[in-house]
Order: sequence, then C-alpha cells, then structure tokens
Amino acid sequence: MDDQISSTTPSYGFQRDEEEEYRADEHVKSLMDDAADLSLREADAKAPDNDDILDLAGGAKDALERHRSTLPRTEEPLLDFTDPEPEPSSTSKLEPEAVKPAPISAFGDATAKPTKSEEKEEETSVTPSKSKSCCSLVDLLYWRDLQRTGVVFGASLFLLLSLSVCSIISVISYVALALLSVTISFRIYKGILQAVQKSEDGHPFKMYLDKDVGISSELVHKYGDTALAHFNSLIKELRRLFLVEDLVDSLKFAVLMWILTYVGALFNGLTLLILGLIGAFSWPVIYEKHQAQIDHYYGLVNKQIKDVLGKIQAKIPGAKPKTE
Repeated sequence: MDDQISSTTPSYGFQRDEEEEYRADEHVKSLMDDAADLSLREADAKAPDNDDILDLAGGAKDALERHRSTLPRTEEPLLDFTDPEPEPSSTSKLEPEAVKPAPISAFGDATAKPTKSEEKEEETSVTPSKSKSCCSLVDLLYWRDLQRTGVVFGASLFLLLSLSVCSIISVISYVALALLSVTISFRIYKGILQAVQKSEDGHPFKMYLDKDVGISSELVHKYGDTALAHFNSLIKELRRLFLVEDLVDSLKFAVLMWILTYVGALFNGLTLLILGLIGAFSWPVIYEKHQAQIDHYYGLVNKQIKDVLGKIQAKIPGAKPKTE
C-alpha cells in the first residue's frame, strides 16, 4: 500500500505543477495582450487624424499669410508654402496693389504730355476752320458730295429759269406758297396722327424752331470787311483803267467792253447767269479730268495772244511793256 502511494504521489504533484505553470503562462499572456491593447489605444489617442493635420496646416498657412501682410512690400518672406492648385488669397490681392502706383504715375505723365499735343492739335485745327468755307465751296463745285451739290445746283438753276419766265415778285410768291403748302400739310398730318395715337410728340418742327438762325455780328463784320476790301479794289482798278494809267490795260478793257456789246445783244443778264452757273458746276470737273490737254492748248493760245499784244504795243507810241 505504501508502495502504491509513493509511486502515485510524485506523478500527481508533477501534473499539478504543470497545470500551475500553464495557468501562469496564460495569465502572463493575457496581461501582455492587455498591455499591448492599452498601448495601441494610447497611440491611437495620441496620433492626430487627417482632419487635424489639415487644420494644423491651414492654421500655419493663415499665420504665415498674416505675417506676410505685415511685412513691407519690398521684403520677401523666407518661407513659401505653395499648393499644387493655389487658391485666391490675400497675397494674390496684394500684387495688383503693388502695381497700381506705377500706372497712376504713368497716367499722370501721360495727362501732362497730351495737354501739349492737344494744344498743338487745337492750333492746327484753327487754320482748317478758317478755310472751311472755301473748302466747302470747292467740294461743292467739284461734286465731292453728289447729293448736296445736286440739291444746290438744281435749286439755283430752277430759280434762274423761273426768273427768266416770270417776274421776281411772281417767283417769290409761288415759292413761298409751295413751301407753306408743304409745311402746313405736314403740320396737320402730324396733329391728326398724334390725336389718333394719343401721343405727346409735340410740334413737328420744334427742332428747327429752337435752332438759332440769327446772323452774328462777327460774321457780318467778317464778310462785310471782305466785301468792302473787294469794293475798294474794284473802284481803284476802274479809276486806273478809265484815267488811262496804263494804255495797254485801258485798250484791253475797251476791247472787252466792245465784245460784251455783242454778247448783250444775243443774251440777257439772266441767260448769262444761267450759263455762268452751268459753267461753274461743270468746268471744274471737266478741267480735273482733262487737265493736261487743256493746259497745253491754253499755253499755245496764251503765247499767241502775248505775241500779238507785243506787236501792237511796239507800234503804239508811248506804250511801255510791263516788266514781268
């Protein structure tokens, strides 16, 4: 019996020890797992999320931009964080502001310079304004504006033809009646049209009624002085011709008057005015188209006339040729 007990007792104790060691190992492992889980949780709690990283980066960028805004424009920051797709920020607004002073100064210089050029343009524009009436007359005679020239030429020719048929009083009366019939008819038509449409357009000729049609005193003095100068020169020239200051010129004038006696027998004054009007509106255009041929034949005729006058002047006693 004792042998059996002694033989079984060690085996039981050894098995018990193994179980205790196994339990201790399991406990250690569980403790290690718990410690590892705890460390992982602490690491997760300490590790920042992506959103937190972005918030931190955005805050750093805003702080850097505020620092840049406080710096002078000539200075440049040491650090520069650039995104792959830059967004509009305060730095992008500062660039146009830095460029603004240059255009302002340039504009100031430009405004100072054009004043001189504008003054020059005004000075040069004064001379064309003086010859504006002369240029308009030349354009009228050379048919630069067909509509305007046609109206002026047609109205003038119609008036002269009417004067050749009727008296001047009849012509003025008929023209006035025709003009009144047109204006009165148009005034009544516009009044009826406004009454039907219930509109308030006003007088149809209001634009022309408000226009100033008076003649200024400066214009009267300008053309009055010009006409007076031409009249005085005409009187002096007639005095010179009739008092025979130059015999050749007086003879030329006498020949011209003798030719005009035949012209007067064939035509009256209105016919001459009609022919002169037609020639004034046709001769410049013809001369412009055939200037070379006309100048050639005019030179030949002028040379022949000078030769004839030179021979006549040489035979007349006391006549002295003019020095050119």
